[in-house]
Amino acid sequence: MVTDPIADMLTRIRNAVMAKHDEVLVPVSKMKLSLAGILKQEGFIEGFEVLDKKPQPMMKIHLKYIDKRPAILGLERVSKPGLRVYVERREISRVYGGLGIAIISTSRGVMTGRESWKKHLGGEFLCRIW
Repeated sequence: MVTDPIADMLTRIRNAVMAKHDEVLVPVSKMKLSLAGILKQEGFIEGFEVLDKKPQPMMKIHLKYIDKRPAILGLERVSKPGLRVYVERREISRVYGGLGIAIISTSRGVMTGRESWKKHLGGEFLCRIW
């Protein structure tokens, strides 16, 4: 049993990128599907698919490389189970001068920091990706 599934997903992606793998398997959940959707939308991954493996369904994430360099240079978990981090609209910071993204879990779903700022929403600051 994993205590922090989001941190586990980010660590699996980080390890796969460092090992230059083309894809990585992650146990699936609604939150992880939302995160993968944002990563695809923002161009950090090629795509993802859900595999119906027994006993637990898995998600296969296809990593993106540009000229043999990974599209994901870094991932950082901000809010953790032991210390939740919540931000208001005005506290949402830019990641690497706008080159990265912040992912926020709001009352209207999981979205990037930019979307959250435009919609005047705050929420739990899940992670930074650049």
